Amino acid sequence: MNLLEALAQAFRIPELRRKLLFTILLLLVFRVLASITLPGANAQALNNLFANNSLLGLLNLFSGGGLARFTLVAEGLNPYINATIIMQLMTVVSVRLKELSKEGEQGRKKITRYTRWLTVPLAALQGYGYVALFTSAGVFSANGQTATPPNTATELSIILILTVGTVIAMWLGELITEYGVGNGVSLIIFAGIIGRLPSSLVSYGGTGGSTHIIQIGVMALIAIAVTAGIIEVQQAQRKVPVESAQRVLNPRTGMAAQRRRNFLPLRVNAAGVIPIIFAISIMTFPTIFANLFQNSSGFLQSASTWIQQNWQPTGPSIPLNIVYNGIYFLLVLGFTYFYTAVVFDPNDVADNLKKQSTFIPGIRPGRNTALYLGRVMGRITLAGALFLAVITVILPLITAAITRVSPTSLYLGGTAILIVVGVALDTMKQIETQLLMRQYQGFIK
Repeated sequence: MNLLEALAQAFRIPELRRKLLFTILLLLVFRVLASITLPGANAQALNNLFANNSLLGLLNLFSGGGLARFTLVAEGLNPYINATIIMQLMTVVSVRLKELSKEGEQGRKKITRYTRWLTVPLAALQGYGYVALFTSAGVFSANGQTATPPNTATELSIILILTVGTVIAMWLGELITEYGVGNGVSLIIFAGIIGRLPSSLVSYGGTGGSTHIIQIGVMALIAIAVTAGIIEVQQAQRKVPVESAQRVLNPRTGMAAQRRRNFLPLRVNAAGVIPIIFAISIMTFPTIFANLFQNSSGFLQSASTWIQQNWQPTGPSIPLNIVYNGIYFLLVLGFTYFYTAVVFDPNDVADNLKKQSTFIPGIRPGRNTALYLGRVMGRITLAGALFLAVITVILPLITAAITRVSPTSLYLGGTAILIVVGVALDTMKQIETQLLMRQYQGFIK
């Protein structure tokens, strides 16, 4: 059964049809918000600012192109993602939050509420940083050359509007997660990338030339190979054999124990695309704070200018580029392990297996099973983490060397493909699960 047939069956189920239509409707609402530009910004100055800055391009990617056009949702979900990272890190170090995370649904609701509250000041700070950056770049001037700082009332209104836009985007994402299909935050980022795709292809395809056509062909082949690799890694599993003792009635001898063999599937990349989103959010922190102090004097102004010019993957200094990409690479690795630990706890899995009278052959139930699962998960997660880091950090540089295309657009391309394919696969699996629960066949025969 192909994808179209599976979607047709999904739309025949009233409950699933409502969820799909609800998800599509909210994604369309976000795209409408991403097209409402704020008044007073010079479009040419914005284009010049984003032309050769790949870090701002990554931020623009997560806002669905709203940042480059200075729209209502220009900040996207970046403040919410940062708040989520901070709360998850605090859950590890704070005893109170750790206890809350173990209190079930009520504890998770409280942590979610704290995350929402933290999103608001982070969005306001990031909004102020954008105002400072755009002012210094002449975005608010009539000719795009002379910086004309807006008055205090205008600055506060812009910051308030950007903060409200982030809160609305956060609300839409949570509604999709709760009442729709898939992860709302990931789907909103997915919709933003897909929404930018036609204009990106048109702008790049309009330069012409035979050399340009060859570059497009090479990049298309690389994109196909990367997509195939992402699908393979996202679907890859390590099947750990398990056995369960089941008592059956024997007519001649009475009750007897019968062993049943099965497998415990462990995903190579259990974290999905979340580590990429988290790593990019962390890498934007220095730039955000540099924007906050752009209008200062002395050391703060010099440091802010230096960060804005050098803190990017393809900046003017090769040693600093190596440092930036190295930190980015390590963050992807670290967040992959961190988020895998959040979604997969070997101790909980071992306890559940023990309660179900299930064991791994040759491994004692309980603590030994947890240690074994932890070692196996650590090894396969390394493969998934290295794959994510190579696709996100190393591949754009290699592709740029082969095709002679600016790495700025390729950074966006590699990350965009990874997010689009990863989110699409996760959403397809959720739809397939809904179909299988109702005795329908999903995307995989």
